[in-house]
Amino acid sequence: MPKGEGKVVAQNKKAYHDYFIEETYEAGIVLQGTEIKSIRAGKVNLKDSYARIQNGEAILFGMHVSPYEQGNRYNHDPLRTRTLLLHKREISKLIGETKEAGYALVPLKLYLKNGFCKVLIGLAKGKKNYDKRESLKQKEAKREIERAFRDRQKM
Repeated sequence: MPKGEGKVVAQNKKAYHDYFIEETYEAGIVLQGTEIKSIRAGKVNLKDSYARIQNGEAILFGMHVSPYEQGNRYNHDPLRTRTLLLHKREISKLIGETKEAGYALVPLKLYLKNGFCKVLIGLAKGKKNYDKRESLKQKEAKREIERAFRDRQKM
């Protein structure tokens, strides 16, 4: 299976607007208790989350997983930090690349693959405002071309 295949639970669409995604990595995620049940129910938000490398581990900050309704006292803190599971060589490569100015690790999507929860992490470089406007113009132009092509085929 290529990277990012499986049942997509959550996507971070804002990341594609705010960053140029240069590389992607598939990482497992360490979960506690009822978190996987909440994730399977789709009660997760990646909007303001980011990843960092600390003490030789990849750690995900700011991912909100809502408490499970039937979890009572076994529930977890919704905004706790979660460890990402990456190979040692991937972590050492990311350490070098994130030390460069302007690079960040951003979660792009959260999905279920073979019964496990995976996160697609992107090595991202921040966009300036004029880059964001340019990408919106390109997206709009592409939409116009597709619309015109579709109308032409109907005739």
